[in-house]
Amino acid sequence: MAGNSQRRGRRLTPKAGAPKGSGGKNKDSLAGRGRTLPADERPWHKAYSGTEKLPQRTAWKQEKERRAAAEEGRAPKIGQPGSKDTTWGKGGGRGVPAAAKGRGGKPAGRSGPRVAPGRKANPAKDSPELLVGRNPVLESLRAQVPATALYTAQGIDIDDRVNEIVRTAADRGIAILEISRAELDRMTGGVLHQGVGLQVPPFAYEPFEDLMAASLEQAAPLLVALDGVTDPRNLGAVIRSAAAFGAQGVFVPERRAAGITATAWRTSAGAAARVPVAQVTNLTRSLKACKDAGFIVVGLDADGQTDLYDLEAAVGPLVVVVGSEGRGLSRLVGETCDLTVSIPMVSDVESLNASVAAAVTLAEVARRRSVEA
Repeated sequence: MAGNSQRRGRRLTPKAGAPKGSGGKNKDSLAGRGRTLPADERPWHKAYSGTEKLPQRTAWKQEKERRAAAEEGRAPKIGQPGSKDTTWGKGGGRGVPAAAKGRGGKPAGRSGPRVAPGRKANPAKDSPELLVGRNPVLESLRAQVPATALYTAQGIDIDDRVNEIVRTAADRGIAILEISRAELDRMTGGVLHQGVGLQVPPFAYEPFEDLMAASLEQAAPLLVALDGVTDPRNLGAVIRSAAAFGAQGVFVPERRAAGITATAWRTSAGAAARVPVAQVTNLTRSLKACKDAGFIVVGLDADGQTDLYDLEAAVGPLVVVVGSEGRGLSRLVGETCDLTVSIPMVSDVESLNASVAAAVTLAEVARRRSVEA
């Protein structure tokens, strides 16, 4: 009679146990994380009650909860900002893991709001930007862009731009901090900074209605719209071309498109300080508003029905729409355009970069207008 040793699926090797001294599976991965902060100490939770500056997103969540509670006739479930010490300062070291403490049990070289140990805090959308590069920094200071600090690298090569940057920052009362080049590299994430960095508030977008109205006040209204351009370097280059060829503004979608970041600032060579930029919720609707206001909307398309050099509408109120780097104009935007324009090329190159196509088109528009003037 067959015994258990003959049953199907029997184990042929001994069952492996936990390694000696491990204390259980994945114990090592939990080391050093410490406690999870309660809701009232998390800067992005609506129950946040910390003493640090309330983030804009948190304030929006709390206001939303207040309105909902008022409609439902209940008390709002939100925190009381400023009622709980959430800093690393005196008395703010409660719950700090031992690995994060220095001598005497105090947090080692930390400041600002606490976050859950072992977790990474998402940067605030309204956090300051660091503009880098001598031209962008100088143009920003000349345009009176608000700034909180100027960083200069030790041993920087002095030229006329650096002298003017430092002098202008000092005249405006902006803090000037000299730091090592390695520290500036770390702050900029390795971006070429030319030894200077300017800390500025988040970019202030122009309201679209004001942008359009201001353009119509000019003798030759000209706007540029970007449809799904996601590379901030392309955005910066388009803004630079817009400034060079007389466009009064640029507008971009809020979603699935690049915004004005430090990279866009640098690529624009400071032109973002002089050319108004607007963000719109719906690009198609905004283009229709431009058409209602008297603009002719033309979209750049490799298969466009009109040759750029035959664009007679260039002398009137014009909106030039530049498509994304890969797919070009979206279907709805293409249908909204009054006409599509192609750039004639003599080689077999498939297409031009979005910013290059915009520069070529704006240059031709400026040429035609100068001839007509």
